[in-house]
Amino acid sequence: MCRHIGWLGAPVTVSSLVLDPPSGLLVQSYSPRRQKHGTINADGWGVGFFDTWGLERSDAGESAGVRRWRSDKPLWGDASFASVAPALRSGCVVAAVRSATVGMPIEPSASAPFTDGTWLLSHNGIVDRAVLAPSASAESTVDSAVLASYIFERGLDALGEVVVEVGARDPGARLNILAGNGSRLLATTWGDTLFVLQRADGIVLASEPYDEDPSWRDIPDRHLVEVSGAGLTLTPLEGS
Repeated sequence: MCRHIGWLGAPVTVSSLVLDPPSGLLVQSYSPRRQKHGTINADGWGVGFFDTWGLERSDAGESAGVRRWRSDKPLWGDASFASVAPALRSGCVVAAVRSATVGMPIEPSASAPFTDGTWLLSHNGIVDRAVLAPSASAESTVDSAVLASYIFERGLDALGEVVVEVGARDPGARLNILAGNGSRLLATTWGDTLFVLQRADGIVLASEPYDEDPSWRDIPDRHLVEVSGAGLTLTPLEGS
């Protein structure tokens, strides 16, 4: 279980999304307000973003670099990240704090976001690894990493289909996925909360609101969410 957040829009600092809000991921690591499963998220954290300033300096057609900072320690204890986060800017960010499933290892590679070099992906939930095909490319043995590898292999355009299939194989699974590739955010709601905030400079998807802005909207369960330059679309998942 975890809390995660995604951003797509104008370049903003990582700190403004993760550390600065009054109920942002930093606070959610020790005092989440809407978390249904678990009470604290102290088993690691991760921030991933796309190096858009590097893209501006690169040759035309080169993709923006995927950058990550992950840890197996609580987010509140990392002073080095807190000192650097205000200087990190991106138009696409995926970040998460982790509450480890019982029996799963606590290690940096177990913390989201996971990546295939193109997408950054976080999983908020739990799934029986037995229902997933074994993968040599999974970054860790934890269920979220194996699920991420499975999704990468199937392709993110099939995300909704994959979530429905895995949910059918494991009826107890919670499959809230959040993924970004620099120009799109994709997310699913399947057993846990997700909210959207449409700002003038972009769109936030988050497990729970990071402030008291009345514009936050709850995404219904069992939906696929897509954010792109065209805006926000919601699609009911099969069986919802």
